[in-house]
Amino acid sequence: MEYLSRSEADTQEIAQSLAPTLPTGTVLAYRGDLGMGKTAFTRGLALGLGYTGRVTSPTFNIVNEYLGTIPLFHFDLYRLPDSDALFDIGWGDYLERDGICAVEWSERAEDLLPSHTLWVTINRHPDDENWRTITVEGGSDT
Repeated sequence: MEYLSRSEADTQEIAQSLAPTLPTGTVLAYRGDLGMGKTAFTRGLALGLGYTGRVTSPTFNIVNEYLGTIPLFHFDLYRLPDSDALFDIGWGDYLERDGICAVEWSERAEDLLPSHTLWVTINRHPDDENWRTITVEGGSDT
């Protein structure tokens, strides 16, 4: 699916509407440059999963947990030295906790992502640099 976002609020609304359709165990791997709206997308996911608190990028923590109706585990792998370091923070345990995993800078651990990963790509729109195109693809084990 492809979406057009004209603002941070649009990005959040797109993710908020997507969230209730995601089964537990879903992994969303974000692709997109700095400032494209990956954290805004995660804010929308958290809202759609019943979490009403503050959502921030876990750049220094590596992972933030948001406990709504369904838990959301928000990873930021930007500072991770390699994919093996993801195991040090309990990656396997998070995958088994019946929640949703949202992974910023996912390309740093692409080899550890399950085959059913949903890829969320956020890019500048070619006609207006203030707009974003959000593409969501994948998600099946086939």
